[in-house]
Amino acid sequence: MYIAANQISMKIRLLFIFILICGISLAQNSFYVDSIQKSIENLSKKEQLKQILEIPYDKFIGNLTTSEFLAQKAVAIAIELNDKESLAEAYLQLALINNYRDKREKKIVYNLNAIRIYEDIGQLEKAGYAYGELGFSIKHEDLKSALYYMRKALKIIKQVIPAKKADATFDNYGILQSMLKNYDSAIYYHNKSLKIKKQQNDSIGIPYGYVHLATVNIYLKKFNTAKKYIDSSQIIRLKRNDTYGITDNYLYYGDLYFAEKKHEQAIGNFKKGYNLAIENNFLTLQKYCAEYLTKSYLELSDYKNAFIFNKIFQTLKDSTINTETNGKVAALQIEFETQKKEKEIAQQKEQLLKNELEIKNRTVYAILLGAGFFIFSIISFGLYKRHQHKKREYDQLLKLKEAQTISKLQNQRLQISRDLHDNIGSQLTFVISSIDNLKYIPKNSNAEMQNKLTEINNFVRNTISQLRDTIWAMNKNEIPYEDFQGRILALIEKGKLVSNNCHLRFQSTIKTNIIFTSIIGINLFRIIQEALNNALKYAEASEISVFVEENSQNIIIKIIDNGIGFDLKSVEQGNGLENMQKRTDDINGQIIINSKISLGTEIKIICSKNKTNDV
Repeated sequence: MYIAANQISMKIRLLFIFILICGISLAQNSFYVDSIQKSIENLSKKEQLKQILEIPYDKFIGNLTTSEFLAQKAVAIAIELNDKESLAEAYLQLALINNYRDKREKKIVYNLNAIRIYEDIGQLEKAGYAYGELGFSIKHEDLKSALYYMRKALKIIKQVIPAKKADATFDNYGILQSMLKNYDSAIYYHNKSLKIKKQQNDSIGIPYGYVHLATVNIYLKKFNTAKKYIDSSQIIRLKRNDTYGITDNYLYYGDLYFAEKKHEQAIGNFKKGYNLAIENNFLTLQKYCAEYLTKSYLELSDYKNAFIFNKIFQTLKDSTINTETNGKVAALQIEFETQKKEKEIAQQKEQLLKNELEIKNRTVYAILLGAGFFIFSIISFGLYKRHQHKKREYDQLLKLKEAQTISKLQNQRLQISRDLHDNIGSQLTFVISSIDNLKYIPKNSNAEMQNKLTEINNFVRNTISQLRDTIWAMNKNEIPYEDFQGRILALIEKGKLVSNNCHLRFQSTIKTNIIFTSIIGINLFRIIQEALNNALKYAEASEISVFVEENSQNIIIKIIDNGIGFDLKSVEQGNGLENMQKRTDDINGQIIINSKISLGTEIKIICSKNKTNDV
């Protein structure tokens, strides 16, 4: 007993020391960048620029607010000194900051600016590195473009010897291979990168290599190997006081335990990462933690916390991803590629003009040059016309999609307005009629008056709840499944408040990225709402379950209770059964009701995934 107590005490002391080290590490990183800001005030502008651009990577991302101020200052100084190479490096610093803040449009703008400068001044190695950073930063939004830029980076780097920054590009390309599930290729590039990092004794890069190998081993279910890699990374990052790295490692631990189905341990690590991400304004890490905390709590059937973190995840996702941003990013990439082609054509024309001046007195060469120039002009004109034609096609396609979207949105709003009229309108009419009837109740009948007022109050509350659900659908052109799931969780939490002896539970096995139209979303939600209300009111059940599943073609929703059941042949079309059938027909779905006396009821709704955006 004494030895066991000592061991427990030792573990508590070690845990306290670990937490203390993490706190000191994070504070030191923030202090480092703040100290740079103060120490350079009296230096020359050239020395200030040098000091800012030499801030170590892990220190730089440890305090994004101060680092952004310093990077903007570096841009201003580089422009004033006409130092193009330093200006490109400052732009890459700003791209890095906006990447960690999940500002997609800004990070691409700064990255493209850096690439243009490096290509203009002939810094091929750094241009290759910048292409790799650009590809890696857009991997989640546009994997096809990410692979294009990353392969372009590798092609450039192979032409430059020595390629001092090839390790980071190889490592990032390995991550893209993991996303494509090419795990053997991913391990090859991660190990290739790690070998270079170890040769250079790169204490910043080595931890990244370890956690990236850990991720591949998690995919391969080699959990012990994965944990060893994460532990090795964390030891180095704690020693370096790497704020971002320490925060990020909690997410890798969370991923490991989630994959092992150790959901309590996963939640503990994701919460640590979430709190540190908020403290240091790491928006992408906040969003990731909120998403996986939702998934972890769902696995534990803790719907209240799942609902809370799902709401946080939706807010973070909505703040960083929207159609306007995606359009601007696509336009930026098209503009960049177009400018490059125009620049190449201009350079070729300039070279031809120089050749023409040198041989203008030589008739034969002049004729050959003229012919060559004529042919080149025809090809250039053809390329130009082709580019213009593609641009017109692209503009027409955008206009067509916009028209289709507007038409679709009008149809959806018309259906929702009908829903408002049929449900909310009729309920408000009932309220008005009930209030009018109050005047016929005898004045001395307080009990009857009180019962009538209570009935009207409850009816109005239910009407307001339905109105909020309809407004929720109207405010969205599309409803992601995660948002729909959050609404169901809120409905179940509400059901728990009114049910004393009935256990409500929810389970979802959805893996794909499903997006509903607002019409399908509100109709499916209303059907589930109606089924739950009927079960709570009439079934006398001790357990009610909501299951959401999918197959290759359909999404399937089941509401199952173990109540008294009813005879489908003899029951009147009440209890909302007719209303549920009508809503299912409206979304081209199918509803199946199975009920047996004393054995309970199962309601199954089947809706095609391929039609979620067509109704």
